[in-house]
Amino acid sequence: MKRISLSDTAHGIIRESLQAGNVAIDATLGNGHDALFLAQCVGESGHVYGFDVQQQALQASQQRLMQHDLLARATLIHACHAQMIQHTPAKLHGQIKAIMFNLGYLPGADKHIITKTSSTLLAMNTACLLLAEQGVLTVMAYPGHAGGDEETLSLEKWLQQLDADCFQTQTIFSHHHQASAPRLFVIRKLL
Repeated sequence: MKRISLSDTAHGIIRESLQAGNVAIDATLGNGHDALFLAQCVGESGHVYGFDVQQQALQASQQRLMQHDLLARATLIHACHAQMIQHTPAKLHGQIKAIMFNLGYLPGADKHIITKTSSTLLAMNTACLLLAEQGVLTVMAYPGHAGGDEETLSLEKWLQQLDADCFQTQTIFSHHHQASAPRLFVIRKLL
């Protein structure tokens, strides 16, 4: 069986919704892979806002964007994903076409610094407010590490309480569907 890359799947889903000139958010910058992808998608007339609590993540993302001459398309902010709405211009609230989350810890850094359930759930509610009609939100969750199990379970419960008239949700598993396997949550805003 061919291995399914959940990251590639997330990018494919986002690519279907995001066009040149749109605004997108990378809620958890990490090493900048999603920020780079989003900056490529939005084109010269679009923009990406990226957030992370670790300075190392901002530096890695900045470096990655600079290597591809795309730093001008992005604003990188040293803040928690739960604070996205405070750092995104008010005129863009309800206008963001795509938001990406990649939860857990920063690869290659301190594995004790992780996304927390409380701030992630707040960030998810905020993301729904920021998202445009027909916008899409993707969340890569990793239950196989300390704190990741609780965060993933809480996200699954959070998805169930979303208004089905306003949001369409989907969970995509890798081919190793085990309790500890990563999963991709997809939320599409209908109204």
